[in-house]
Amino acid sequence: MAPGLRSNTPGTMAPGLRSNTPGTMAPARPEVAEIRGAAGGCPILLVGTTAVWTEVQDDESLYIQQAVVFIEDAIHYRSINHRVDARSLRLYRWYYSRICQWILGSIIAVVLLLVFVERPSSLSISSDPHHRSVPWEPPCGATEIVEMLCLIIFCLDLAVKSYLIGWEEFRKSKWLISYTVVISVSLIDWVLSVSMECDEKLRVRRLVRPFFLLQNSSLMKKTLKCIKRTLPEIASVILLLALHLCLFTMIGMLLFAKNEDPKKNGEWQFHFRDMTTSLTSLLVLLTTANNPDVMIPAYSLNRGYSIFFITFSVIGTYCLMNLLTAIIYNQFRGYLLMSVKTSIIRRRLGIRAAFHVLCFHRAQAEAQELVSVDAVLQVMSRVNMKSYYKSAITVAAQQFAEQGTMDYQQFRRIFDELDKDCIKEHPPLPQYTSVTLQKLQLVFSHYYITVLGNLVALANVICICTILVLNSEKSTAERDNYILEIINLCFILFYLFEMSVKIFAFGWRGYLSYRSNIFDGFLTVLLLILQIAIFITYRLPYSQWDPSSHGVMSLWEMVRLVNMLIVFRFLRIIPDIKLMALVASTLLDLVKNLRAFAGVLVVVYYVFAVFGIWLFEGAIKPPPEMSELSMGNTTSNFSTVCGTYEQLGYWPNNFDDFAAAVILLYDVMIVNNWQAFMEAYSRYTSEWSKVYFVCWWLTSSVMWVNLFVALILENFIYKWDRSHSCTVTDVEKIRYETSVQFMFKEQIQEPTEEELVCQLHKHPHLHLDW
Repeated sequence: MAPGLRSNTPGTMAPGLRSNTPGTMAPARPEVAEIRGAAGGCPILLVGTTAVWTEVQDDESLYIQQAVVFIEDAIHYRSINHRVDARSLRLYRWYYSRICQWILGSIIAVVLLLVFVERPSSLSISSDPHHRSVPWEPPCGATEIVEMLCLIIFCLDLAVKSYLIGWEEFRKSKWLISYTVVISVSLIDWVLSVSMECDEKLRVRRLVRPFFLLQNSSLMKKTLKCIKRTLPEIASVILLLALHLCLFTMIGMLLFAKNEDPKKNGEWQFHFRDMTTSLTSLLVLLTTANNPDVMIPAYSLNRGYSIFFITFSVIGTYCLMNLLTAIIYNQFRGYLLMSVKTSIIRRRLGIRAAFHVLCFHRAQAEAQELVSVDAVLQVMSRVNMKSYYKSAITVAAQQFAEQGTMDYQQFRRIFDELDKDCIKEHPPLPQYTSVTLQKLQLVFSHYYITVLGNLVALANVICICTILVLNSEKSTAERDNYILEIINLCFILFYLFEMSVKIFAFGWRGYLSYRSNIFDGFLTVLLLILQIAIFITYRLPYSQWDPSSHGVMSLWEMVRLVNMLIVFRFLRIIPDIKLMALVASTLLDLVKNLRAFAGVLVVVYYVFAVFGIWLFEGAIKPPPEMSELSMGNTTSNFSTVCGTYEQLGYWPNNFDDFAAAVILLYDVMIVNNWQAFMEAYSRYTSEWSKVYFVCWWLTSSVMWVNLFVALILENFIYKWDRSHSCTVTDVEKIRYETSVQFMFKEQIQEPTEEELVCQLHKHPHLHLDW
């Protein structure tokens, strides 16, 4: 620790420090005196003898280590409220190392994937009861041993986290307390499972396994917290929607009451027989899944009845549902801004803390807080971060080498490099001495060569499409592959020529510095290899070429694979069209930077799938044969009415195993024919089963899908606003940092100096004497 700091935790103490907790204290030594500047600047040490020089060097190493950890906390938006003694810092850096976090993430993945193997097992090719073979299930104890090993690692993870933040912080952390409870419940349920020889019907620990995924991601925690805070704000619209639904349900039951004429009872019989059926019909109509089916029986009798259904849809679907979407997005975005502000404060606080501990390296008292440039460079050499940012910050710090020191504002500004875009510089073109080669290099490096390659790729795709249309009615044995093979051969030779001249013009390093060239070159080489394989297997094509199948793949299968690669290669045009390049890069950034939002969706899927298995496993058992003779032997719940679960053949969509449950939930989230699932399970189980499906529809389709779409829009608008003045080449060069923090950074006010100082004073293990 820096002089003038005291620690609440036991450990190695610097000379002149005091501790608030029992531990090893550095003895007071008269040969070491603490001196402060007149204006309260950074403290320094005056060493009277060489006997303490070794200890002073150890203290300096501790200050460097503290600064390194604080900078790494700032880079990753982590809290700095952890122990800061030498041993704890080494443990802290090891815990947050890439390999340790990768191992922990793999363990979490293993625990979550166990549900696919456990009873009921998902290890079968088909989920259709008619075609499903008996799935393989591991013997009792196999998955339990794996799970126990994972739980032991989670216990170690909890112990390390608890030690690093201390007991006081542990008691304040609801997530760590919940982590303890979840591990305890899992262990108790594991013991019960083993004692019952794995024959229990209900495994509670399955339901709490997604918590391991949530607690390991700070952004997932923030997302979940934002969703929880958003729920009260949307309750009013949900209530208004429910009122709208109930009002029109009662009006519908009055309009479509049972008539004495059976021919006029179609609407009543299918959609308004009772309150439950009426509510369900109109709820599904909100999603437009049963439109216009729900209206046809009444509309066929009187066209005026359409006014009822149109009014309901306009108010409910187009007004209230869209208003609900807007409120969800607006409220969630507001809370997300607050969470992102916390992340920004963490970054600034980590940089501020690193500056204070580096004040020790000043050689004389100053009225102003200053740090040594050499100390900053030493810290940067030990920080684990992206090489681009490390080199940029190092270069920025070296600008102050002549004056030897920097103040806090200068220290903070060099870390502004973390907020800048990474500019990818391409290697220089190779130098040729021959004038002819120089002219060829000028021609082949021109942008029009790429345009020509795109046009040829388009022509290739058009040829393939034309031949596929002409041969669409022919079987694979009747098709003449001679023409298609000749066409493919000509185009592949051009692709090889294009790749060769680009390598000649840009050089190997320059060619590989473009991501589009890597994609293009890889597929070209793969196409060439496949073409050589065709020649080796079937020889060169000729007019009466009619080869039979040889080896592992037939000629048609090999040609089909070549054609697929050629069509896939046509994606090379994406980087050359600015808007298309932005859309593609937005999708890639969603995969990289918005994983936390998808992670929470995975958690929701997991929990609902487990609940679905508990509630509906084996509920729908189809008859062995689907002929009319067997219909009479089926249960009374069986229905052959058009549009029902049975008539549509939805047998593979069930809750008989976890994988099938996930697919069924996805089908319901899409809301296409989701009423068929809800109606079927209500017939085979209970009317209360509709509550499960409605809750899933509200959670997935109404709330989460809308949030995800909104975040896609935020991501795209952010990139579009930053690149609307860029050329296509600039878009290729610039790697926009589109993390959630960056997307909302411009809308968040930077923390003031007073806020940072106040936060530093609240550090549980690092108290500052000003």
